Amino acid sequence: MSDCVDFANDLVQERLDTALAARKARPVFESYEFCTDCDVSIPLARRLAVTNCTRCTECEQLNEEIGTRYAR
Repeated sequence: MSDCVDFANDLVQERLDTALAARKARPVFESYEFCTDCDVSIPLARRLAVTNCTRCTECEQLNEEIGTRYAR
């Protein structure tokens, strides 16, 4: 019985190691180069400062204003 448990533990550890290695290989920031709303180029400084940004500054401000207007 212990052989099955050892095999299962080894398999789980191998999959965890593989998943962690794949995660480390990703870039630090994954921001879009162009705004998803207006297709204007997002400046590199903003992409580096705000990880995972998808909108330019103007569209983000507009989105936040609309969001606060309808917040409950």
